[in-house]
Amino acid sequence: MKFFVDTAEIDAIKELHALGMVDGVTTNPSLIAKSGRDILEVTKEICDIVDGPVSAEVVALDAETMLAEGRKLAKIADNIAVKVPLTWAGLQTCKALTDEGTMVNVTLCFSANQALLAAKAGATFISPFIGRLDDINLDGLELIEDIRTIYDNYGYDTQILAASIRSANHMSECAKIGADVATAPPGVIKAMANHVLTDKGLAGFMADVEKAGIKIL
Repeated sequence: MKFFVDTAEIDAIKELHALGMVDGVTTNPSLIAKSGRDILEVTKEICDIVDGPVSAEVVALDAETMLAEGRKLAKIADNIAVKVPLTWAGLQTCKALTDEGTMVNVTLCFSANQALLAAKAGATFISPFIGRLDDINLDGLELIEDIRTIYDNYGYDTQILAASIRSANHMSECAKIGADVATAPPGVIKAMANHVLTDKGLAGFMADVEKAGIKIL
């Protein structure tokens, strides 16, 4: 499973990228606004750091303006994936940009029907929002499983990009189900290294080292 990091924080992207933990980046205007910097400038800087897809989101709601914004964003770098919402206008924009050779990430997906439409429109990525479904007592992971089944049934090339990831458990469950990509904040990716038994074992090991007076340097 590929890891995309869901942030616009340059230092966090660089840290994870140095460890080989970044296959791509997802951003949105809200994340970039927190940095206080220009959206195009930040997006270009991120594209220069990572080789994989960098999702940059349109802000318009109508198809004509979405398409114009998408074309402008696509000119930032060759690895831009234009992010559009899963609306009828978004699907129209997806089809047009895909036909032009631009990667498209269709976001705000909450049903298998929506995911099927996105695949038909040629989306590069479909982004089902796991955490937001969980918030309203629906099973976000079940949606990932349903989309995986549908896409496999018909051989769709659209990649399942699990989004709205809230925990390390979400990451492992998405991997088991067969999500192609999971995008998560830096803190969630780092939390995957944590386990109480690792901490306990390390504490015991260090106690033995101190007792024995072992030194390497």
